Amino acid sequence: MRITPDIITELQSDEVFVFGSNAEGLHGGGAARIAHERFGAAWGEGHGHHGQTYAIDTMSGLDILVAEARAFIDYADAHPELTFLLTPVGCGIAGYTPEQVAPAFVGAPENVTAPKPFLPYLR
Repeated sequence: MRITPDIITELQSDEVFVFGSNAEGLHGGGAARIAHERFGAAWGEGHGHHGQTYAIDTMSGLDILVAEARAFIDYADAHPELTFLLTPVGCGIAGYTPEQVAPAFVGAPENVTAPKPFLPYLR
């Protein structure tokens, strides 16, 4: 699996910034704020593909995060023409550890990159 850059300041036309959100899509801090300010995340949309972003609800509990991760994997698999830059979703404001979150992304297709902290748990 390819590694997501630690800092993402720009995207190629076929790249999508994957970030953790809240269900309400209030992108006020962390990666969500960057997604909204730079890459087209829609205010009020806390799930799915908007602009060059893909929002995963990380604030409604670990079970919801895992379900959203599985839906994301299906979406990425259906869109092989795009490269999805997965950030360490759930490991900031939501307060989860990579050990808790990363296993939800096991089986992600080749067009999904992984943040370094997730790598030990994706093998």
